[in-house]
Amino acid sequence: MTGSSSAHATHPSPTRRQWLAALAAGTLLAGCASRRPAPAARGGAPSAGTVARPSPVPPTQTPLALDPAGREASVAQAMLLVNTPYRYGGNTPEGGFDCSGLVHYVFGQVAAGGARLPRSTAQWAAVTVPVDEAALQRGDLVFFNTSGAAFSHMGIYVGGGQFVHAPSTGGTVRKDSVASRYFGPRYLGGRRVFAA
Repeated sequence: MTGSSSAHATHPSPTRRQWLAALAAGTLLAGCASRRPAPAARGGAPSAGTVARPSPVPPTQTPLALDPAGREASVAQAMLLVNTPYRYGGNTPEGGFDCSGLVHYVFGQVAAGGARLPRSTAQWAAVTVPVDEAALQRGDLVFFNTSGAAFSHMGIYVGGGQFVHAPSTGGTVRKDSVASRYFGPRYLGGRRVFAA
């Protein structure tokens, strides 16, 4: 009995608060997950501390080629939406945003000629071209595996290693680091929406 007491003292069981915090961290961003992952890009996220990335997935549909003049406008629009509430399925500033709804709204504001834009993360991945990390530019999209499926979360790269996204239920649109402790190991790569 004495041995089990000392074992318990050296390995205390987590408190309810610690357990709930761990559960919340594990489910962060699950509401943003696309319901249909891209078929060509499966596999787990790299383990923490590694920089290995899956091979870039080429577009599976005709790539979007929005006017590059809209790059800075897309970044400005995304920054204006910081602090807008998250809402699963949301795609307006008044109703809130999920991750792909935010991207759909932002590029809808800057796309010329009423371009038909994707809605889900998998659809955005299907019509965008992979970008080498060194060539990532403001206004490109960044994708993450946050739920065990490729392209389950996305945001808009705003420069300096930062991206704007709608993270999860109860949160708001915010700016985060691509290389953060949470997002870094889950980063799948950048993809280009604009022509050249």
